[in-house]
Amino acid sequence: MAKTTKFNLLLAALLLSASANAINQDFNEPIRVASKFQSGDGINKVSIFREDVKITQGSLSIEASEVEVNAEQGKGREIFIARGNPAEYQQTMADGSRIRALANHIEYQVEKRTLTLSGNAELHQNSSSVSGDKIEFNMEKEQLVAQGSDDGDGRVETIFQPEPKKKPVQEK
Repeated sequence: MAKTTKFNLLLAALLLSASANAINQDFNEPIRVASKFQSGDGINKVSIFREDVKITQGSLSIEASEVEVNAEQGKGREIFIARGNPAEYQQTMADGSRIRALANHIEYQVEKRTLTLSGNAELHQNSSSVSGDKIEFNMEKEQLVAQGSDDGDGRVETIFQPEPKKKPVQEK
């Protein structure tokens, strides 16, 4: 019985580890950029992609009108700046849920595994959402900080959707 218990604990630990590392596997994948136009500056280590730009890295995807890639800090430290009306980010999280973000400007810092959304920023996961002028999101830790703008009411809005109440099963 002790062997079975140890085996079950080991199996549970492996399953939890696999789930927790699901999003981390994205960061081990190559980053692919597809667009209709590209220009590059090898001296300054900057590339510009325009027209129907799509960045993918595992389950992570960013779609935008234009993307600037700054690689001056070296491999693995690139900064991707996506612009659009809006630009859009999506990724499958460790728990299997899908997260989606929209903003006029999305900055993806590869080394820090962070997104900075600015200009009409929205972040949606499951049925909940956060919106504001600026949202900083750590993709690895699934943590965010949001702030409102100086114009309008300058507030951040968070919406939590309740689970629909299940109807009781009627006995016959």
